[in-house]
This record gives sequence, C-alpha cells and structure tokens, in this order.
Amino acid sequence: MTSVPAPAAQATRPSRPAPGRPGRRALHGRGLIPLLLGPSVLLILVFVVAPAVYGLYLSLTNTQLTGFAARDPQFVGLDNFRSLLGSDDFLTSLGRTGQFVLFSAIIGQTVLGMLAALLLRRTWLRGKGLFGAAILLPMVVPEVVAALTWASVLSSSEDGTFNRMIGLFGGSAAAPLQEWPMLSIVIVNIWRGIAFAMIMFQAALEDVPDELIEASRVDGASAAQVFRYVTLPLIRGPVFLYLLLTTITTVGVFGLVYFLTQGGPGSATELTSIFIFERAFQYSQIGLGSAASVILLALLMVLGLTYVRLTKVEV
Repeated sequence: MTSVPAPAAQATRPSRPAPGRPGRRALHGRGLIPLLLGPSVLLILVFVVAPAVYGLYLSLTNTQLTGFAARDPQFVGLDNFRSLLGSDDFLTSLGRTGQFVLFSAIIGQTVLGMLAALLLRRTWLRGKGLFGAAILLPMVVPEVVAALTWASVLSSSEDGTFNRMIGLFGGSAAAPLQEWPMLSIVIVNIWRGIAFAMIMFQAALEDVPDELIEASRVDGASAAQVFRYVTLPLIRGPVFLYLLLTTITTVGVFGLVYFLTQGGPGSATELTSIFIFERAFQYSQIGLGSAASVILLALLMVLGLTYVRLTKVEV
C-alpha cells in the first residue's frame, strides 16, 4: 500500500472561500431569493397595497360617482371621518358587525369546529368519512348559491323547508328572516364556516403527543381536564391564528347577508360591509364609503395585534 504524498493530498481538498467573502452557493442563493419572492411581492403591491393607499386617498376627498364631485373631486381632509363617527347609522352598523363576528365566528364556528375536530379523532366514531364530508360540503358551495338556498329554506311561505319541518310538529308558519333576522344570518354563517375551523383544529390536534394525553389519563384527569390543561395550551397558537383569520373574513362578509336580507328588515342586519356598499354605490358617496372602509381596516388591525399579543408571538 503506497502512501499519498502530502502535497498531493492537499491538492485534492476543495478550496474554502476566504473568511468574510461569500461563496458561490451563497451568492447564488441570494440571487435566487429575490427571483422567487419578486412575483409575490409585486402581486401584493399591485392588488393589496396600491388599492389600500388609493382607498385612503379617496377617504380624504368628496369623490362621488355622479354630479360635480365626480368630475372634480375636492380634498376635504378628515370631514368624512368626522361625519361617520358622528353618524348613528355607522356606529350602529359597527355594533351589529361586532355581534355578528362574536356569535357566528368567535363562538359558533370556533366551538362547533373544535367539537367536530375532536370527534374525528375518536376511534369509536363510525362513518368518519360521511361525517367529515357533511361538514365540508358548505365550504365548497359558492356564497351566492348558499345564500339563495337558505333564503328558500327560511322562506315565510308554507312551502319553505323550515315551515314544513315545524308543520310536522303542529307548528304554524313563521318568517325567520323577518322575525329573527340577526339570529338567522348568524346560524347561516356558522353553517358555512365550521368546515374551515374543523380543518385547522384537526391539523393542530395531530401535533399533540399522545403520550401526554395518556399520562394525564393515568393520573386520573377527566376528558374535560385533559382538554383544558393539556390539549388547549398546546394548540393555543393555531387557535388564535384561526380566530384572527375568521375575524377578518367574517367582518368582510357581504354576499351571504346581502342576498338573504339586503340589510333588512329595516336596518336590522345592516352590517358595516353593507353600509359601505350602500354609501359608495347606491348613494354614490365614494369618499364616505372609503372612509368607512379605512375605519374598519383600522379596527381589524387593532384586533389582529391583540390576537398576536395573546399568542405571545413576536412579529
């Protein structure tokens, strides 16, 4: 066996870059990152940042769709914001939106979605595929189709599905969309959003170690105690992430409520999204509608920061 001379062995070793100078791979990686992120950043700038900035500009003007203000809009400063903050209609719509988000998204969808995810983890449950498909079905139905379907179900006529069901028990015909409008849209929105909650919570529950749950049960903890003190703290991040996402999407719900009630009867279900639509497009007050959108965006940012602080995640 012949030994390799020291100079030859040193020659076969790959040369290392000098300290302080990036290698070829590092330079290649640095050039690849902007290339990969560039299209996404461009799309965000064009379709998110630019409309938001333009909406902020419109909120400071008296722009309208018709009339002299449509041809020559004037800068009015904070007049639109003062008008909205002094308007009972706008403040009431914010209150209705808060109720709608609280009962349909934060409470209804979260609780029922968590129960559905916990049920799908049970080994004794039969027909999991059918159960999961029934919950996922509302998610794939278009919003307009879902609204028109529920309008037929909750119709005040005797041929409506709801009235037929209560008729089987001897009840008289009712008009849910006129008698209980807010409760009706809350139930419909819960039905539509359970699937997303179930998917997120089921994915989070998969990361909970079974060993911790078994150890808790061995120590004598009940099912409720295991969920409260073991499972829930471990999935705290995904839960608050879901609350953030569902709050944003529920605040922006428009088609589902508009096609069901159009904000009525009267203004019983006039959410802020419907208020903005009416002021901007029905009354042609683009500047006022944009100012309402900016206020709603500011409230959402405050809620988002609150959720992030509750999860103790640094952003």
